[in-house]
Amino acid sequence: MTGTPATYFNEREHQICLVARMIEDARTYWVAGGGSPMAAILLAKKLYTPSAVYVTEDGVVNPEPALPLDPLMTMVSSRASYRALQWGTMNSVGFQAQIGLMDYGILNTLQVDPYGNINSTALGDYEGEHRRFGGPGGADSIAAMCWKTLLMTDQQKRKFVPRVDFISSPGFLDGSPNARERAGLPRGTGPWRVVTPWALFDYEDRCLRLIGVSPFVTVEQVLSEMSFEPKMAPQIETLETPTEEELALLRSELDQRGQITDVGKPVVRQDDGTYAFVEEEKEKKELPSSW
Repeated sequence: MTGTPATYFNEREHQICLVARMIEDARTYWVAGGGSPMAAILLAKKLYTPSAVYVTEDGVVNPEPALPLDPLMTMVSSRASYRALQWGTMNSVGFQAQIGLMDYGILNTLQVDPYGNINSTALGDYEGEHRRFGGPGGADSIAAMCWKTLLMTDQQKRKFVPRVDFISSPGFLDGSPNARERAGLPRGTGPWRVVTPWALFDYEDRCLRLIGVSPFVTVEQVLSEMSFEPKMAPQIETLETPTEEELALLRSELDQRGQITDVGKPVVRQDDGTYAFVEEEKEKKELPSSW
């Protein structure tokens, strides 16, 4: 990555930029409708990977959207579908994924467990008292049939749980070898990465593993916001922060009103090149000099 390190950004902007830099050129991406996944793929195509092909959740193939998009209309709309190669359906792109044409899926979630199973349907006892949400939409097909699934979520205990309340979209199911294949899912597919504003995870032997941490938090802080302990990589990398160029594009073209990106705590780059949450930096400056 090249560019000028940003001096001020928030957690969601950081997360979107992390994912944008993971997009590969000349690969296909089936992207969840709206929000951070769409912002990440559009940022990548603008700055890094112009030949990456993406398909919206509802099946529109590789559009050149008329920006900026209304966050609520990032699919099933004329602006989102402008100059698309094909106006398909969720079924038609599902068939393409089924025969191996979709390299990656990018999703959001309410909950994720150690084996990458995703819940976006309900919190609580589904047969008893529970809170119902919108459900997976096309996310179940994305997680089931894309070769690799990249998940975006927040770093919170309620998000990282030992067992999801409801499996909306399949990960490695019970974590045993060939569990996906036994359930009828394509061989060699499954979860690949989980990205939060604080951390980056991959999977080792079908179990979630921490491999990177943002420079404004510690490993201990990341683990404190999980309801289970993940595997740990031998070396935990420090994740790169956004550049001014990335933020300028996000703020001026992709999300002018901040409805997607203006989320989470603000982070500031300090004089010594380190990073801290703004409130922590403010507290330091307000401490008496004798402390």
